[in-house]
Amino acid sequence: MSQISGAAAIVAALALGGGMAAGGYFVGQTMVNREHVNAAAVKGLSERAVKADQAIWQIGFKVSNADVKAGYAEVETNAAAIRAFLSRNGFEGAAVQAGQTSVTENEFRDGNGVLTEKRYDIVSYLNVTTSDVNAVDAAYQKLGELIAQGLLLTDSQPRYIFTGLNGVKPDMLREATENARIAADEFAKNAGITVGSIRSATQGGFEVRDMNSGEYGTDDRSIDKQVRVVTTVTFYLN
Repeated sequence: MSQISGAAAIVAALALGGGMAAGGYFVGQTMVNREHVNAAAVKGLSERAVKADQAIWQIGFKVSNADVKAGYAEVETNAAAIRAFLSRNGFEGAAVQAGQTSVTENEFRDGNGVLTEKRYDIVSYLNVTTSDVNAVDAAYQKLGELIAQGLLLTDSQPRYIFTGLNGVKPDMLREATENARIAADEFAKNAGITVGSIRSATQGGFEVRDMNSGEYGTDDRSIDKQVRVVTTVTFYLN
C-alpha cells in the first residue's frame, strides 16, 4: 500500500470511530473513496436558532341543532363571539377571515329502524394570519374564555412558520463547508497528512424544525425554531 493510501485509511478509521469535532458542529463520518484513495468525504453541519415570523391560526367551532336554519344562526352568534375575542387581543380587519362552513345531517333510529331524531352538525372556521407571532401565542393562552362562553372548539392550535430561510442559507452553507474542513484537518493531522482542495461537494436539504422537537418532531407548533443543513465535501489528501 502506498503512503497516501495508508494515510487515507487511517483517516477513515479515525473518522468512523470518532465522536464530535469542531466544537460540536461536525459529526465525524469520514470515508475514503475506493476508486480515489487520495480523497476523503466529510460531512459538515450548520445550525441556526431562529424564531417564526408568521402565524396562521385557524379557530374551528361546531354547533349541533335539530333545525338547520337555527343552527346557522347559532354559527353566526359564535363567530361574532370569536371575532370579539380576537379584537380584544389585537386582531381585526384583514387579519381575520371567515373560513369554510360545512354541515352534516345525522339521523338517529331506534332498534326497529324508525327515525327518532334528526340533527345537523355545522362546523365553521375563522382564520387569523399575522406576523405578530407573540400576540397569537398570548391570545391562544386565553382561549378558555371562549370555552367558558359555551363554544365547542374543534381546532384551535396555531401554526408558527419561519419564512426567512433564503436569508440564512448563504451563511449556513459557508459555515457547513468550513466545519467540514475543520473536521477533516483534525482527523488528517493524526494521520500525518494534510487536506488539500475540494474535489466535490453536495448539499443536503434545509430542515426547519421546532426547537427541541427531536428527530421526528413537529415543524409548525413552536415559535422557536432550529434550521439545520448538512453538506458532504470530498477533499483531496496530500
